[in-house]
Amino acid sequence: MNVSELLENLNHQGVQLWADNDKLKINSPKGLLTAEIRTELAQRKTEILAFLQNSNDVVTDSSTTKAQDLSLQTIGRLIGGYCRKITGFIPPVIDPKVMANKLKVTFRPLPNGYKEETVLQFRKELEHKLQENGVQILSWEEATKEFNYEITIPLINWKRNITTRVIKSGVNAVVDVEKHPSLFGKAKIVLAELLYRLYSRFVFNKNPISAAKIMQFISWAEESVQPLEDPTNTQAIVLTKLNPKLVDPKIPYQQKIPIGVNTLIKNFSEIVIGVDNTNISILNMNLSDSVFSTELLDEFVSKSLIPKIFVPIQPLPLSRFEIGEYDAKASAYAGQLVKLGKELASTDLLPSGFKINDVMKRKSHRDIVDWMINGRTGVSYGFVAYAEPPQYIGAVEISEREWDSLSTIAGFSRDELRQNQIGRRYIKTKIAEKYVFKQIPDIWLASSRSGSNKTNLNLETDIFRIGLQDRLLLQLPKGLDSGAGEIKPSYDIYVMVAIALAAALYAPELIENGMPMVHFHGYPSKEWLQPHEYCTGVQNPSVPCGTYESGVFNFLGIYNLVNKYGSNIALASLIEPDHGTNIIASDWKYLLARIKTGVEQEQIELGGKHFPSLKENVATS
Repeated sequence: MNVSELLENLNHQGVQLWADNDKLKINSPKGLLTAEIRTELAQRKTEILAFLQNSNDVVTDSSTTKAQDLSLQTIGRLIGGYCRKITGFIPPVIDPKVMANKLKVTFRPLPNGYKEETVLQFRKELEHKLQENGVQILSWEEATKEFNYEITIPLINWKRNITTRVIKSGVNAVVDVEKHPSLFGKAKIVLAELLYRLYSRFVFNKNPISAAKIMQFISWAEESVQPLEDPTNTQAIVLTKLNPKLVDPKIPYQQKIPIGVNTLIKNFSEIVIGVDNTNISILNMNLSDSVFSTELLDEFVSKSLIPKIFVPIQPLPLSRFEIGEYDAKASAYAGQLVKLGKELASTDLLPSGFKINDVMKRKSHRDIVDWMINGRTGVSYGFVAYAEPPQYIGAVEISEREWDSLSTIAGFSRDELRQNQIGRRYIKTKIAEKYVFKQIPDIWLASSRSGSNKTNLNLETDIFRIGLQDRLLLQLPKGLDSGAGEIKPSYDIYVMVAIALAAALYAPELIENGMPMVHFHGYPSKEWLQPHEYCTGVQNPSVPCGTYESGVFNFLGIYNLVNKYGSNIALASLIEPDHGTNIIASDWKYLLARIKTGVEQEQIELGGKHFPSLKENVATS
């Protein structure tokens, strides 16, 4: 694994590394840095320092494309809060071809006697298409290494050596098929779970282990559990027969949630691909009911599967934020957010989701998921947020002459970002073919916390205040313990701050008095939109939530709308394929009325019912 991949993997887990002169500095959540990781960092210290120091130098190539006038590096640094020189940074990637060239995928050998012909044929075609797109396919021998460990049964001191093959950390995904254990296989699973519970009680409670170690501990008995060296980097993909209920447009989305959750849990995988003779479905924790015709296998692989492999769903850990507190009762925007959530209850667009302990019966599985999702106790679908008016100090916009007098900023192209004597940053960007020089404001927004009931928010426990300056900030309501298990920010932080920042830069009328945001796992129909209401993002690759890439696409969505239609935007619908929709407006009552009307007229629904019509509308417009 090269340095860039190593740092990217650690960054996804919440580990921050930076160069302080010739010293390597590390900030990591407690218990995350294993002895193996510490050894690797020590051995590669010189190499890592050189990479970090180089990445913090002034960028000389803005790497712009026809779709935008700012480089992806600049957009990524801004929305990710990576503007201080000391922080390491990996630029976002939004081109599936570039993503594919960075991926390594392996196919697990088929179990003896496997005879699902439709799945077998699709497996062959999938491997070919991945290679055709530039993904490196590794043999099982290349992708794995032998792993040995000893099990000692507590109390009776019985020992046994276990030998297995573990998938190397540099592999991005392992493709397997659904398995149905025999009676003997089920007995092994029961024994493995019993052993794990004994170890948890007598051994692991004193020395907690990582998700990788748990997987390796139980994988000898559970064929559905992949033994992974790095579960945060390697995703398990399972191929199975398509479940017609999951893609049936007549079945309400709320009824599909338990079907999707049980499918993922049963196969213990991040992605499940269902196939039959005519259709392909893809399912991950976004729980979209996306379906592709088998004739569109190329589009499925390039625009849906590759982006999901490249950017796994991972929450932002608390270590990514500077933690503070605020008075929720004194915040008008927190109060309005509570009202907005309650008013949305009647639309049924924000289902409650599920608790991990309710759907995962095995302790080993619960512990693996708990480790990977950073202690979250459940999963909910959708979010509500309310951006405050942007905060400026000094001139909002300056002339080109004033721009020329500003100083450069480490890590940024001098052609894109500079700062004045008091440290306020200004950006050079293009609006309607004209270059303007605008101040980067401080962004603040009220956001529902992860796992909360979005339609019944508690002002004192459920509303977090998120800030974006040259770093990310998280303010909790006064009196709330930041160490409590439920205190987790939304997965979609990058999306929220990206939308707010883009609105401040390109559509200031949208956000000058505050801007409500609603995200749900469905789509509006093309007929729902009225004059000065616009839709964008339908053709984007389907990257999951909680990533730089999802934030970048939403940022560019607003930029593209303004350059196409002007800044007089009453409402914007920002589409995230295979995920859902972000709807924003300048007034929460207007937003609420439009959403309720759409639901009443069956022009807005959860699930993918309206997505095909949006794609057709883009193709013909």
